Amino acid sequence: MSKGWVANTFKGDRVIWALVALFMFYSLLAVYSSSAIVAYSRFGGNTTYFLKTQLIMLIFGLVIIIITHHLPVRIYSSLAGVFLIFSVALLVLTLIFGVRINEATRWIVIPGTGFRLQSSDVAKVALVIYLARTLAHYQHELENFGTVSKYLMLPVAIVCSLILTENLSTAVMIFGISILILYIGRVPVRFLLAYVGIAIVTLLLAAFLISVIWPHNNRVEVWKNRIENYFSSKDDNPDEDYQINQAKIAIATGGLFGKAPGKSTQRNMLPQSNSDFIFAIIIEEYGLLFGAVPIILAYMILLFRGIAIAKKCETAFPAFLVMGLTLMIVVQALINMLVATGLLPVTGQTLPMISWGRTSVLVMSFSIGAILSVSRVVYARIRNEELTEEEKFEEGDEKIYEPAKK
Repeated sequence: MSKGWVANTFKGDRVIWALVALFMFYSLLAVYSSSAIVAYSRFGGNTTYFLKTQLIMLIFGLVIIIITHHLPVRIYSSLAGVFLIFSVALLVLTLIFGVRINEATRWIVIPGTGFRLQSSDVAKVALVIYLARTLAHYQHELENFGTVSKYLMLPVAIVCSLILTENLSTAVMIFGISILILYIGRVPVRFLLAYVGIAIVTLLLAAFLISVIWPHNNRVEVWKNRIENYFSSKDDNPDEDYQINQAKIAIATGGLFGKAPGKSTQRNMLPQSNSDFIFAIIIEEYGLLFGAVPIILAYMILLFRGIAIAKKCETAFPAFLVMGLTLMIVVQALINMLVATGLLPVTGQTLPMISWGRTSVLVMSFSIGAILSVSRVVYARIRNEELTEEEKFEEGDEKIYEPAKK
C-alpha cells in the first residue's frame, strides 16, 4: 500500500480520521465484551455474533465515510430539501408500517433485506443539513419572525412531532440540537426562547390529551415513570431504576484502572449493555483513565476540530453544516454518557460510532464523511491546491454574513 494511495483516499482533517479509528477500536472491544454472553445464549453458542455484525457495519461505515468525504459539498446543499422530504415520508411510513419493539414503533424493515432502519436517525441528519442550507440562504432575513418560523421552525416541528409519540427523548434531543444550530446561525435569542416556550406548552398539552383520550397509552406511562423515578428517591423504587443502578455499579467497580478487558460482571445483568449503556461497561473494564477519559476527550476534540473547520470556511453553508453535524454527534454522546452515570433519565440514545447498531453507525459515518468533505476543500484551499469546479463550494453560496453591531 503506497503512501500516495493512502493520502489520496483519506483526505481532509487527519485528527478526525484518527478519532474515527479510535471510536472503531473501542467499539469492537466493548461490543464483543459486553455482548458475548448474550450472544451465546441467544444465538446457539455463537459468542461473536454481535462482534461480527458490528465489524461489518463499521466496514460499511468506513466505506461511507471515504465515499462521502470525496463528494462535492454543494451536493449536500442542492439535495437538502429532497433529503428532508424523504426523511419525513420515512417517518410517516414508520408510524404506519413500522416494526413494534419494546412497546415503540421506531423501525421500518426494508423489503427484501430484513434490514431494520431507524427512521429518526435518518431524519435528524436530514434536518441538520436542511437547517444549514436554509440558514445560509436566509442570513439577511433572520430578524423576521415569520420567515424564521416558516422556513426553519416549521420543518423542525414536523420532524419532532412525527418522532414524539414513539420516541420522546429523540424528539427532545433533535429539537435541542436544532435550537443550538439556529443560535449559531444568528437567529435572535428572543425567537428561540419563544419557540422553546411554545414547545414546552405543546408537549404538556399533548401528553395531557393523549392521557385523556388513551388513558392506558404505554408511551405516556413510560415518559411519566422515567421522569418520576429520576426525581424520586432511589430507595423507594429499586426495580424501576434497575438499569441505572447496574450501570452505576459497573462504573463504581471499574475505578481508575478497570477490571481489565473482558472481565466485566455487570454485562450479564445490565440490559442494553452493548448499546445504550456501553459507556458503563467500558469504564468497568478500562477504568476512568483508560476508558472514560479517552472517550470524553475524543468527542471534545471532535467538537473543537469541527469549530476550527467551520471558522476556516469563507461561506455560510459549509460552516453551518460542519457545526450542525458536529453538535449532533457530540450532544448525543454527551446524553448517552450522562444517562450511563445517572445524571439524566434513561433515554435510549446510543454512543455514536461506539455502541452496537446498524442505522446509527451508518448515519454517523455519513455525518463524519460530510464534515471531512468540508475540511478536505478548506485545507486544499489553504494549501493553494487546484480544485475542480465541482469541488469548490464558494461560488453560488452566500458569504458568511456579519450583522451590524448595535
